[in-house]
Amino acid sequence: MSDSVLTKVQDKVMIITINRPHARNAVDYEAAQQLAAALDALDANSDVVVGILTGAENTFSSGMDLKAFAKGGQRPYAADRGFAGICERPPRKPIIAAIEGYALAGGCEIALACDLLVAANNATFGLPEVKRGLVPGSGGMVRLPARIPYHIAMQAVLTGEMIPASQFAHYGLVNQLVEPGMALDAAVALAQTIAANGPLAVQTAKQIIIESRNWRPEDMFDLQRPRVAHIFTSEDAKEGATAFAEKRAPVWKGK
Repeated sequence: MSDSVLTKVQDKVMIITINRPHARNAVDYEAAQQLAAALDALDANSDVVVGILTGAENTFSSGMDLKAFAKGGQRPYAADRGFAGICERPPRKPIIAAIEGYALAGGCEIALACDLLVAANNATFGLPEVKRGLVPGSGGMVRLPARIPYHIAMQAVLTGEMIPASQFAHYGLVNQLVEPGMALDAAVALAQTIAANGPLAVQTAKQIIIESRNWRPEDMFDLQRPRVAHIFTSEDAKEGATAFAEKRAPVWKGK
């Protein structure tokens, strides 16, 4: 098996790299399985608080490897995680997309499956599936309209045109725009800021933000209460308060 996906852990951050530069980091079946395994490892590793997903050699991902699929390859899906091992079931822990070059088709949908986006200011996004008689069925049609204005999302999907990162940043989809070649460094800095916080609190906060999008206003606190009760009785909550009182950095246990 080739190293289609590389992982590295540093300072509570796992960096996951799609490593198929010869195919502009397009995802084939093998890469999807490896990416799913990497995300399983991210969630399982108690020493890791946050992940970063990026692509090798200055390209994020051009989506599904159509050449591999045309040769009879399996669809690049991984069980219940869906396309590329992430689009239908992202990790429980926060994950940041560090985007250089192109994030097209399934590559754009991989980015949309992430929680935060850092992009080079010359990066390009796009959902060109309609140009091939297809639709962006791994998140493009359901996640994008929830995050940018309806008419802009409709134009992006129906025209299949490329969209500069600066436009997505204007509509709030990109957290940070950086100089070319600096996306990963900026994502690491952002990840380290997150990783300095209580890991149990970080993971729970992500869960609540995602689940609460469909809660009715009259139900939201009743639904939130049982999901956060463990936080206020956790060892980390006590440590956070104690560290504040003692004017020192907290030592988290993740429980």
